[in-house]
Amino acid sequence: MRRRRRIKNQEAELDITSFMNLMIVLVPVLLLSLVFSQVRILNLQLPAISNEQNTDEEPKVLELIINEQGFELNYPSGVLLKTISKTEQGYDFLVLSKYLQDLKLTFQQNQQDKRDIVLLLSPETDYQTIVSTMDTVRSFEAVVAANLVDAELFPEISLGDAPSSAADEGGK
Repeated sequence: MRRRRRIKNQEAELDITSFMNLMIVLVPVLLLSLVFSQVRILNLQLPAISNEQNTDEEPKVLELIINEQGFELNYPSGVLLKTISKTEQGYDFLVLSKYLQDLKLTFQQNQQDKRDIVLLLSPETDYQTIVSTMDTVRSFEAVVAANLVDAELFPEISLGDAPSSAADEGGK
């Protein structure tokens, strides 16, 4: 008589210890990195079309021209209000902010609700200057009831190309 041997099938054990160690380290690292990788979005507006199509009065547009010499603020379009020259450190955002705060106060005293501004950029304007200018014209820090808050200046921002000046054309 022959005996048949029965082969015992042993079940393989699944070792997930190394995987669990990886997850214990990876999950907190990923959660902590979420705080540091926030993305800011700057909203842009299309220039508003005036509702007064039938009147001869054109809409008054507040323009800020950014060029190599500095800032030029126009109101209404094409009428120079203020020129802020570049300093040795670069664009003077503090002076721009102070002037825009005074201008906003003047609009409020004249019962004008002006919330829009058009930034006209020269082709050589770098990205950081554009973003810093947008932050400056959007709001400023003010102290209200012993708290630091962002007060609104001109949050509705539109972008455009700066008009070419005679000095630019003469140099080409």
